[in-house]
Amino acid sequence: MLLLSLFLTASAFAHGVADDDKLFIEQSSGAQLIPFMYLGAKHMVTGYDHLLFLFGVIFFLYRMREVGVYVTLFAIGHSITLLYGVLSGTHINPYMVDAIIGLSVVYKALDNLGAFRRVFGFQPNTKAAVLVFGFFHGFGLATKLQEFTLSQDGLVPNILAFNAGVEIGQLLALAAILIVMGFWRRSGAFWHQAFAANAVLMAAGFVLIGHQMTSYFTL
Repeated sequence: MLLLSLFLTASAFAHGVADDDKLFIEQSSGAQLIPFMYLGAKHMVTGYDHLLFLFGVIFFLYRMREVGVYVTLFAIGHSITLLYGVLSGTHINPYMVDAIIGLSVVYKALDNLGAFRRVFGFQPNTKAAVLVFGFFHGFGLATKLQEFTLSQDGLVPNILAFNAGVEIGQLLALAAILIVMGFWRRSGAFWHQAFAANAVLMAAGFVLIGHQMTSYFTL
């Protein structure tokens, strides 16, 4: 219960932006490529909902080529909607977007558990699903940037730099996850713990969905 309470409290600050970062974003004018790249990387590394999804995506991937394909599809998806959402001013309710991001975590856990084939008798196209959920993850990032008053001077290069930073942060986080997964997979306990790990992953996704939907209807 304590762990769940801590997770619920932390979820209130999903994609949170530090006050100093917020002040910089709103006061910056002109191209600030390195700072925005840093902010993008920081945002991804601390965005645990994205990391939970990536963890689920690579859970049973052993070949680097397969990891590269799935991560590239995810990167393409969220890059498109991040850039489109901010530059076009297209706004989607952030609570609904974050609820769908939580759903993506639940989906991947169920997929890893083989639930779709076992319960529903079919297997979704996993590559297409990762791309589609990548679109929603990108909109999740875009909704956070849309909360700030962004200067039009240098907006395009700054958003491109932010997106590049997101990709760098994703690669750094993915490298850390793969290292940990490598050690875990070599242990004899991995296959015994895989079911429990994905059950916890699914529970985390449901907590994210519940928190965001509660916020949507009450705030």
